[in-house]
Amino acid sequence: MNVKTLLKNSVMGILGLIFGSCSTIPEGVHAIKPFNKAKYLGKWYEIARFDFRFERNLNNTTAQYSVNDNGSVKVVNRGYDYEKKQWKEAIGVAKFVGNEDVAMLKVSFFRPFYGGYNVIAIDNEYKYALVCGNNFSYLWILSRETTIPEDIKQNYLTIAKNLGFNTSELIWVEHNKK
Repeated sequence: MNVKTLLKNSVMGILGLIFGSCSTIPEGVHAIKPFNKAKYLGKWYEIARFDFRFERNLNNTTAQYSVNDNGSVKVVNRGYDYEKKQWKEAIGVAKFVGNEDVAMLKVSFFRPFYGGYNVIAIDNEYKYALVCGNNFSYLWILSRETTIPEDIKQNYLTIAKNLGFNTSELIWVEHNKK
């Protein structure tokens, strides 16, 4: 093995240890089980989120989930940048961390780097969902419609607070026709 190959393999190994060993869910938070992937697929509207750079200044945000040929989940996130007055779209892939009946996934928009995507609350009809990332800096409330009933909203806020999320930092997303 030459030095270049050895160096490349070493770097990839170190990156694998750094990124591969990272938890995909915050400590003390549990993904729902049982989870039905087929019922979760389709379009979701973002009702609220913690602000982060990839969604900054976006409203009318949606996520569309479908199955790729290899069984992974295609993720299409879309939103309207009200500062730049243009639509933004990001296409990624999500894979289950373990069994598909546990709503713990890893998602990537910039391969080979993955982040956590964990459904931590969902109603029986799969109309409303509470989702978190791999740490307490990522939280979303999703709905199949552009609004959410007040009782569901309050329940999800209570769940998130009790788990340790600072729900006062949520941004409530506007949905209007563009």
